[in-house]
Amino acid sequence: MFAYKGDEKSRGGNTLTLLKDGEEFYAQLLRRIRRARREIFLETFILADDRIGNLLRRALLAAVRRGVWVSVTADSYGTFFLKDEYIYELSRAGVIFQIYDPQPKLFNSRPKVIRRLHRKLAVIDNTYAFVGGINLCDDHLTHHNANGKRDFAVEIVGPVVKDVRRLCASYVREVAPDRKAVFDDTQVTPPPAHYRVHQNAEVAFISRDNRRNRSEIEKAYLAAIHRAKKSVTIANAYFFPGYRMIRAMRKATARGVRVRLILQGNPDIPMALRAAQCLYDTLIRHNIEVYEYTERPLHAKIATIDDNWSSIGSSNLDPWSLSLNLEANIFVDQPGFNTQLREEMEMLIEQSRRVEYETLQKLDWVAQMRNTLLYHFLRRLPGLVTRIPNPHPRVEQLRRIFTTKTGESRNKHLARAYPESKNARQVVVERRSQTLGEV
Repeated sequence: MFAYKGDEKSRGGNTLTLLKDGEEFYAQLLRRIRRARREIFLETFILADDRIGNLLRRALLAAVRRGVWVSVTADSYGTFFLKDEYIYELSRAGVIFQIYDPQPKLFNSRPKVIRRLHRKLAVIDNTYAFVGGINLCDDHLTHHNANGKRDFAVEIVGPVVKDVRRLCASYVREVAPDRKAVFDDTQVTPPPAHYRVHQNAEVAFISRDNRRNRSEIEKAYLAAIHRAKKSVTIANAYFFPGYRMIRAMRKATARGVRVRLILQGNPDIPMALRAAQCLYDTLIRHNIEVYEYTERPLHAKIATIDDNWSSIGSSNLDPWSLSLNLEANIFVDQPGFNTQLREEMEMLIEQSRRVEYETLQKLDWVAQMRNTLLYHFLRRLPGLVTRIPNPHPRVEQLRRIFTTKTGESRNKHLARAYPESKNARQVVVERRSQTLGEV
């Protein structure tokens, strides 16, 4: 299935349920949290104090009152504006609340502004896992919201859930070494009838970090594209890959594979569209079809190849996700899930405009040169930005009110496997100010 060195990560016998947009994802996640009996792990890039954030807060507080152990890990940049009162209420109730915020090192007095925790993960009772690209905020609600972001997630039941839990547990110090991952098959309940469920799926859960797993997600994509025989369809919000992936797609079209890319046409970050447009000439000249999705902002990170292979997760195909951020995707071998994901991408294409080569030919040599220079500049921009210090670390602000401590697991095996876990700082309710309003 996965023709690269990560083969051993794939596990069979999983059940998958595709969740579209915030409406389906939040409903199913909250349903599982409200029925949790033992433990809840949550990881997210953005957690907001809005409608969804408050529904989540109430569900987590209710779970703690039932005796459920709960941890929440959020990125400091994505969750920068989360109110201190929100953090305080969860922490005081007993939730292990953590902020991922890399701290100064011995020979580096200020932390860097990037290398973010960009994963969106949840594990409930070691029974249900959620993987995808949807943050915990109102931005992904699409009903009655023209600017709601189109995105996808997946609920997993089966052997691969323990791999997701292992990663989440490695970032939480309060997971004691003797805390066992208990699976209770009597607790498994199917999703509502209107969801399509896919059984007996072989799944590999693959994460990316800046130490031991720097390029595993990119390698999984490349291996699948190299083996493609009929079709490659990728929908990705921030598409700006390196030379290897572009070369793999060019070789695929040369051997008769149909390659289609669905990118943002109504971007939430205009620079994302400009970066992708730098590649249009090269892509289209090599018979790669490019579509710009214009219905609403596109936040998806999904792909299908031929009739079995598919992927969904948090990783974009740009230098930030492939070289800097902490990401997580699943790679699936199951025809039914592949079919449903392809159907969703066909609907995206119907709501997109195709970029034609005739349009690109209107660019004069100055514009073409500008695109070439911009491509090389943007490819190297992340490396330059890593040298910029973060002037306002979120943890430094929280320390004025709370005590914080490292989130690295006390399980030494997990701490060695995921060394960046030490950058997750737990918020402790021991307050250093008389009131939250003093800061």
